[in-house]
Amino acid sequence: MQLKSCPLLSAIILILVASFHYQALAISPSAIVGNWRPIPNLNDVLEIARFAVSEHNKKANVHLEFVKVVKGETQVVEGTNYRLFIIANDAAAGNAPGNYEAMVWDMPWKHFRELSSFVKV
Repeated sequence: MQLKSCPLLSAIILILVASFHYQALAISPSAIVGNWRPIPNLNDVLEIARFAVSEHNKKANVHLEFVKVVKGETQVVEGTNYRLFIIANDAAAGNAPGNYEAMVWDMPWKHFRELSSFVKV
């Protein structure tokens, strides 16, 4: 059997290829894997912020008490990295509030969550 040229099929393929190419160019740089994006609703990350404070307390043998998240960003990797700016009260300093930056790596489908770093800023 011999294949014949089909102008209609060629036109459809050309339109599909052009459409996918246009869509690829229209992707926002913030949607690319690896870029940090702001978290619009900080209430969405309260559980992760509390986890960060709790894990830091265990690792550093301190007694911080979570107050609130003031800023946050996410980064898509194998899972999600969270960079959270947190206010926590320090029991050793008379419950004085302090500002901290916490990094948490989360892969919920693997039931994995890890505190990568927690520093006073």
